Amino acid sequence: MNRKTGRSPLYAALLYLLLAAIALAMLLPLLWLVSTAFKAPTEDIFQFPPQFIPQSPTFNNFVRVWQSNPFGQYLFNSTLVAVLTVALNLLLCSLAAYPLARLPFRGREAIFTLIVATILIPFQIVMIPLYILTVQLGLRNSYLGVIFPAIASAFGIFLLRQAFQGVPKELEEAARMDGCSELGIWWHVMLPAVRPALITLAIFVFIGSWSDFLWPLIILDQPERYTLPLGVAKLAGALAGDDWRLIAAGSVISIAPILIVFTGVQRYIVPTDTDSGVKG
Repeated sequence: MNRKTGRSPLYAALLYLLLAAIALAMLLPLLWLVSTAFKAPTEDIFQFPPQFIPQSPTFNNFVRVWQSNPFGQYLFNSTLVAVLTVALNLLLCSLAAYPLARLPFRGREAIFTLIVATILIPFQIVMIPLYILTVQLGLRNSYLGVIFPAIASAFGIFLLRQAFQGVPKELEEAARMDGCSELGIWWHVMLPAVRPALITLAIFVFIGSWSDFLWPLIILDQPERYTLPLGVAKLAGALAGDDWRLIAAGSVISIAPILIVFTGVQRYIVPTDTDSGVKG
């Protein structure tokens, strides 16, 4: 028995077995999707027991989807929308979070409470007013119209405010003694100190923007402006279940960038020792 935790090796083994089973259950749909996208005969999809490793894997399904549908345009649209949404969120949320975390003024806590309270409001409630406002601004069927509701978020302000509050005051005071303005402190001191929080927010915003289906469906009716989720839905509607391999291939194309981005930046999501910048 482990003296530190009081748990037996059997308990640890059962715990790891349970966690592995949960992880496998969550990964099975993704594995099945990827497997279907690479299968050649249609009969292999409905084979029992299920076959996760195709007997004759092929890229032909991806080639057919890419050539018969404007997935290149969909990919460009999704990339542009996601990148702009991330950039605007990092800029606006950090600008809003900095005074709420570091600058004393009357009503600061009340304003922050109201901002956080908006997280509890479902999107479906504000969807119609947002649509009316977007149309009145002339943003329908535009990239900016897709981005408009997500240019800032209460979650992003909350996350960055908490991160800013963890930055030592000595760094801020040293910057003021050097003649830095508030914007200079925000840019040169605060943002580098909370880089893990910024990267975390960027990942959440990117995934949310990339996979958003409802709002682009409402605000866009021109196929050349469609994002990847709308493109996959259009593909599924056109095929109507006739060839699940092509639908799976289109779905894999739509989720691959998310996996690539997350894999590439997850190593940066580590705590940053801001105290290292303070000399004793």
